[in-house]
Amino acid sequence: MPIPSLFDGRLTLPVVASPMFIVSGPELVISQCKAGIVGSFPSLNARPADELPRWLTRIEGELAAARREDPEARIAPYAVNLIVHPSNPRLEQDLAVCVEHRVPLVITSLSPPETVVPAVHSYGGLVFHDVINVRHARKAVAAGVDGLILVCAGAGGHGGTLNPMALVAEIRRFYEGPLLLSGAISRGDQILAAQAMGADMAYIGTRFIASSEANAVSDYKAMVTDSTIADIVYTDLFTGVNGNYLRGSIEAAGLDPDDLPDRGGRQVSVREEGAKQSAWRDIWGAGQGVGSIDAVLPVAEIVDGLIREYHQALGRVERQSAVFLKETVV
Repeated sequence: MPIPSLFDGRLTLPVVASPMFIVSGPELVISQCKAGIVGSFPSLNARPADELPRWLTRIEGELAAARREDPEARIAPYAVNLIVHPSNPRLEQDLAVCVEHRVPLVITSLSPPETVVPAVHSYGGLVFHDVINVRHARKAVAAGVDGLILVCAGAGGHGGTLNPMALVAEIRRFYEGPLLLSGAISRGDQILAAQAMGADMAYIGTRFIASSEANAVSDYKAMVTDSTIADIVYTDLFTGVNGNYLRGSIEAAGLDPDDLPDRGGRQVSVREEGAKQSAWRDIWGAGQGVGSIDAVLPVAEIVDGLIREYHQALGRVERQSAVFLKETVV
């Protein structure tokens, strides 16, 4: 499917870096965009609220300077994540700031973004929406979004439970627009696999926790590099919404990862989330792709590695396909 013109000639890989609570800030976003992938952050990471316009001004200024210094460089646009939920007291204010700054891509989550879409479209911006199932996808499409982000099994944070192959295939039956795929993607060959199954781009978060520019404490980064798929715990205890977290951080908080209570679906509001920010800093989210992450590296090196793996996988698939086609023709 066609990728929006916003990305034409500006990407080194078909990747949007997902916005991560606390972890994603201006330094990470700027480095991601300079490396040729879309960098993003949740607006709520900018605390207090009047920090948001300052963050946007810094990001825009540094990216503009980089483009002036090297007009041929592939420098990606940036994105801001807005939590569309009645408990978010900053939604209206943060949306107004995004409109004022003409943020090129707004990523929405939790509820259909009926109020966000017309505001962002008023200046020509795009809205992509997080979904974990077909019902959510249909609601987002009805709201007029420009793209869907399929948050599948294994994704860090509030990951879904559905198989990516099944979900992509079912949504492609009624939606032809841009699809981003999320869920345990931490290698370049997995980016290619996402495209092969029908997505347009990959949505990657956990890989960038273990980056020099991430706003994560060193113990968090080290735990990501030391963990495997067996160290990811799926629970609704911390927010009322099921998500994936690092076993080691749960144990460090004095809890038994194998015997966690169930919240029964009661969600923590954005206000509660903010009030308990110190607790959130100690319970660390991550996806099932941690087993492929071995080192903390600068973003530029991470993206270079993804590019190399992507092209190696492409060559491998082309060779395998050529052999298979030759055998079937004979």
